[in-house]
Amino acid sequence: MALTGGMAPAAMAQKEQVISVPGFADFLAVDGTTVWATNRGRVEQWSLDGKRADVPMGRPCGAMAFANDTLWVADCEKRALTRIDARTAAVVATIPTGVANPAGELNVVAGAGSIWIASDDKGAVSRIDPATNAIIATVKVAPGTWYLAFGFDAVWAVSANGRVLQRIDPTTNAVTATVPLGAQPGFLAAGEGAVWVQEQGDGTLARIDPATAKVTGRVKVGAKLAYGDIDTGGGKVWLRTTEDQTFAVIDAGTLAIDARVGKPVGSGALRYTDAGVWTSAHDHHTLSWWPAPVTGGAAK
Repeated sequence: MALTGGMAPAAMAQKEQVISVPGFADFLAVDGTTVWATNRGRVEQWSLDGKRADVPMGRPCGAMAFANDTLWVADCEKRALTRIDARTAAVVATIPTGVANPAGELNVVAGAGSIWIASDDKGAVSRIDPATNAIIATVKVAPGTWYLAFGFDAVWAVSANGRVLQRIDPTTNAVTATVPLGAQPGFLAAGEGAVWVQEQGDGTLARIDPATAKVTGRVKVGAKLAYGDIDTGGGKVWLRTTEDQTFAVIDAGTLAIDARVGKPVGSGALRYTDAGVWTSAHDHHTLSWWPAPVTGGAAK
């Protein structure tokens, strides 16, 4: 296992396009050339030309899932999963699943023909059938499991307090492996050949082999990574940070930090697309689009 870090010799050449978003734009989900963002009492759809849609909700919270023209959003006020038809921007179902972390740090994910949500802080992940909007399984997990990702034919679930990553087999609805992690693990992503977990308290990003369920490397990104976000794509890991820069770009193969991009703007979310990267900065009331990221140029 390798531990790498340090400043990158190269950086990201791109021009940030900033959109002013009143309120508290936070978690993001990509819908083609547009992006959905949670906000206070609503979910909004934005493009570079402005707001496209506004869907009132109780208190949308956590990372959302987008699948088959449907947006799935946790509602921390109703302790439920909300189903939104993205074509009509209308709520079509509210499913009383429970929400494991009512403070709002959690994920809803799609995979294996189902929607998954961390539904009970005592240790449960609920599986919802989108054909019926019914809970079809409840998976027992470690207490304090809030964070989910889907990839490599499995659901991956992090317990911050338990400091473990758990692999859930969707064919059995059971945990088949656990991986010890560092301090305060949080948001994660599955892609580019591995599962990636922010070890927020250590300021590191951990790489886990999905086949062996073992940590194969770590990269030190900063002093801490609290309350940021993560995504994968284009051979990279894209890590939204709260200090030092807006986001860092890590090579998935070498674990080298390819770029540190933008000024520190506090907490927010990030989503990668082939055309560019969306980020939010809720304390600054903005969304940003970073088009066509390439290596070279100035980092900040």
